Amino acid sequence: MNLQGIVAVSGKPGLWKALAQNKNGYVLESLDAQKTKLIANLSTAKLAALSEITIFGVDDDIKLTDVFEQMKGAANIPDAKADGKKLREFFFEVAPDHDEEKVYASDMKKVISWFQLLKDLPLFNEPDPTVAPAEAAAPAVEAPVAVEEVAEPAPAAATKAKAKKAPAKKA
Repeated sequence: MNLQGIVAVSGKPGLWKALAQNKNGYVLESLDAQKTKLIANLSTAKLAALSEITIFGVDDDIKLTDVFEQMKGAANIPDAKADGKKLREFFFEVAPDHDEEKVYASDMKKVISWFQLLKDLPLFNEPDPTVAPAEAAAPAVEAPVAVEEVAEPAPAAATKAKAKKAPAKKA
């Protein structure tokens, strides 16, 4: 599954596709029917790439893409508004070693609602371009928009390298 370029924005519902990058942040488009455009400022908004998100596990963290793959084969996916017990039972089917104490019902609701948004998109069934070709099922049809890992900007003084003086030549 190709989730490159798909991000979650803190404080904004739903999922967003990165269209372009400017000097202040990213130009995003919502994946819902409205196709709302948004400019996410890097200094105020926090972006999380779906391909990098993990879920707390008992031993190791579980990649969100692995959970989505399990959800593809699930017989009946509960509604995101279902009660916590039904969601927990479903999550034990698709991610049996998730940590019950750290994965809340709100997290499970978010994962299920994201799956509902993504399952009908063509990119959801495309192979991941970051996986080696031998591991992928089929070659990617078109190049995805790359989203870089967003980090807090470093102070200006720390990013500038000091210029060194050239040694004086002896005459």
